[in-house]
Amino acid sequence: MMQIGNKQFDVKNETYIMGILNVTPDSFSDGGKFNTLDAALFHAEEMIRDGAAIVDVGGESTRPGYQKISDEEEIERVCPVIEGIRSRLDTVISIDTYKSAVAKAALASGADIVNDVWGFKADPEIANVTAKAGAACILMHNKAEAVYNNFMEDMKQELRESIAIAKAAGVQDDRIIVDPGVGFGKSYENNLEAIAQVQQLKELGYPVLLATSRKSVIGLTLDLPSDQRVEGTLVTSVYGVQKGCAFVRVHDIKENARAIAMTKALMRF
Repeated sequence: MMQIGNKQFDVKNETYIMGILNVTPDSFSDGGKFNTLDAALFHAEEMIRDGAAIVDVGGESTRPGYQKISDEEEIERVCPVIEGIRSRLDTVISIDTYKSAVAKAALASGADIVNDVWGFKADPEIANVTAKAGAACILMHNKAEAVYNNFMEDMKQELRESIAIAKAAGVQDDRIIVDPGVGFGKSYENNLEAIAQVQQLKELGYPVLLATSRKSVIGLTLDLPSDQRVEGTLVTSVYGVQKGCAFVRVHDIKENARAIAMTKALMRF
């Protein structure tokens, strides 16, 4: 069992849903939809009701060509939402950031997890902030250029580097989750392979999160825009359950929760 916040997660036998709450004006799929406090809190409540075990709050888009914002602006976007969720809803909250100042403010506001798309490599201080707070972390694989000698072996080695950074800062083993980083620093073929071979990440010894929701790898495969990628996402979630992923990070909670429950029922035999 993995303790995050006040909840226990059976990461060996279950697959939990992390719901995406982008409080941004420009995220690739839902930018501008939830960037007021009321809308964000309403959507968080809706996601929990539909089956999300974790709400992942993001204040800066990481879509291709995204607009970088200052730490202060990001903090102003995410902290009121995190405080609002913490005071109203009994759920685990994640902050989606690679910046130590944002992580520190978010953790102080009530976040339980630091979800870093750069795997603690962009801002070295974020590992210390996470360790000091006793928070859990999601270490995502990412790199500036999609250059690999052996893709899966390189990805595992680069994730080991992130894990080493976390542990050197004092993050405990039972606080670490790894993520293959679908859509980040990878070609189309790399992204397909990252999903297809996701079970290899279990060799690292940590729970695995798979985050494919509405991403370009689905859009390119099916030739569909971001608002028509639910079915493609469901296939990857079902596949992730079959491959032993402990978490999936998605936009469409109800549909994914149903698909996961059906998959789990069949896997009992």
